[in-house]
Amino acid sequence: MKNPNGYGTVYKLSGKRRKPFIARKTIGWDANGKQLYQTIGYYEKRDKAMQALAEYNANPYSVEVSTITFSEVFDKWKDGKFETISKSNINGYNASFKTCASIHDMKFVEIRPTHMQDIIRKCGKGYGTLRKLKVLFNQLYKYAMANDIVSKDYSKYIDIGKDSGKTSRKPFTAKEINKLFKVKDSIDLADTILIMIYTGLRVGELIIIKNTDIDLSKRIIKGGIKTEAGKDRIIPINDKIYDMVTNRVEQGYEYLVSKPDNKPYKYDNYYRDNFKPIMEQLGFKHKPHDCRHTFATLMANAGADTIATQKIIGHASYQTTANIYTHKDVEELQKAINMI
Repeated sequence: MKNPNGYGTVYKLSGKRRKPFIARKTIGWDANGKQLYQTIGYYEKRDKAMQALAEYNANPYSVEVSTITFSEVFDKWKDGKFETISKSNINGYNASFKTCASIHDMKFVEIRPTHMQDIIRKCGKGYGTLRKLKVLFNQLYKYAMANDIVSKDYSKYIDIGKDSGKTSRKPFTAKEINKLFKVKDSIDLADTILIMIYTGLRVGELIIIKNTDIDLSKRIIKGGIKTEAGKDRIIPINDKIYDMVTNRVEQGYEYLVSKPDNKPYKYDNYYRDNFKPIMEQLGFKHKPHDCRHTFATLMANAGADTIATQKIIGHASYQTTANIYTHKDVEELQKAINMI
């Protein structure tokens, strides 16, 4: 079937080319009556070129828009977005973007669900990370549609499966905590692990706490990020870590946990160069978030007030805390049942 006048054409270019098929459309004539063309793009197969031409006719876009890559859309989107969100969320979006390396240089108008689904399938990440990836795709498509880069949201077709509800987090045992107390003065930064265990602070929260955020006389730390409930929360300093916190404050650095050059740690070098080696040295198998998990577990096992736990840990509701963090191990369950 012949295309209507003005629809555009697809033909094969001469010579040996990786993308020999060109889709183009007449956009007018010059003063001499010569046709002026707009090139839609170059393609490996004729059917791909025909599809691009059809999509262009359904939703005309400029040549500039048609060449914008995934990376360029991300950069344009983040310029406005990152001004309104926390540093923790920024780090999350940047990590998700990094996972999408295979489509960074693809034209955004050529990205299809299969490209994004392949990233989901091959990245080997847990449900939480997959959910963040899909959120990023949703955000970029929302931006692209609002700015007439695409006319269809392919991100809604992405399947990340279901959350099994299981968590790989496990609390430090009493024996492990005792061992940390024994080595806190001999292994550099071992005390910071205890500080997280007894405050519920995340690594990302601990490493940005300044000594001006700490009131030793009132025995409190002001800190926290990520959510409205978690920001700038008041965290009492447990008696068991009071001396550790005091010793760090009295060193006179700007941050509670500072490098010798008075600069703060970044998450990656704290985890890679310190937390992970300490775990290996002590024969432990834990991730940083297990410290926060341990805090909630200790609070629950001690029968602490649920509202107090909610406020200290920084969740919007205690139900969220209970579902994710509390963990009574077999020994505690045995004690409980032996009480009746």
